[in-house]
Amino acid sequence: RPDLGSAPVVVSGGRGMKNGENFAMLEALADKLGGAVGASRAAVDAGFVPNDLQVGQTGKVVAPDLYIAVGISGAIQHLSGMKDSKTIVAINKDGDAPIFQVADYGLVADLFDAVPELTEQL
Repeated sequence: RPDLGSAPVVVSGGRGMKNGENFAMLEALADKLGGAVGASRAAVDAGFVPNDLQVGQTGKVVAPDLYIAVGISGAIQHLSGMKDSKTIVAINKDGDAPIFQVADYGLVADLFDAVPELTEQL
């Protein structure tokens, strides 16, 4: 898997992932896309993943060709770490989440349905 800072594709998960085990579905998607896995500070603070995966103001700044934000609300601290991505896709069940303000494509859906389906379609 490519390094988070230089990967052409980054698939990041947030608090909506519910636990660390669920990041396996993001790893499967990232592997299909040849990308890296990242996370929001909320996911790191909750202990879901190690802090070297954190994207944002106090983490890594990334600018991949494709950034997929899964279960990430879009706090300003996170946006500052990925806003220069060429294409931003957001998957979140909350249609009012701030991440949709910066996303090029948004899917209002349950990530536990959408991510496995997307991975399967690739």
